[in-house]
Amino acid sequence: MIISANDIKTKGLSNIEKMIEDGNEIFISKRGKAKFVLLSLKEYERLKEADIFKAIMDAENDYNNGKFIIESSEEHFKKIGI
Repeated sequence: MIISANDIKTKGLSNIEKMIEDGNEIFISKRGKAKFVLLSLKEYERLKEADIFKAIMDAENDYNNGKFIIESSEEHFKKIGI
């Protein structure tokens, strides 16, 4: 569902909250172009968990394929400029 930024001002959050509770994501447009997405907290957390899971899987794949180095924390910090 797409709503305008003006709709948020005029209809308020209670109307938007009802739409999100039904499991919908809401795209907010500004000057006719989609700019933002509103999600329920539950959906946001699900997506964040998926990001973390993917990062873990990527790290495991790198490890299994030998795409890693062993170095001290001091060496690593120096390399990344800390």
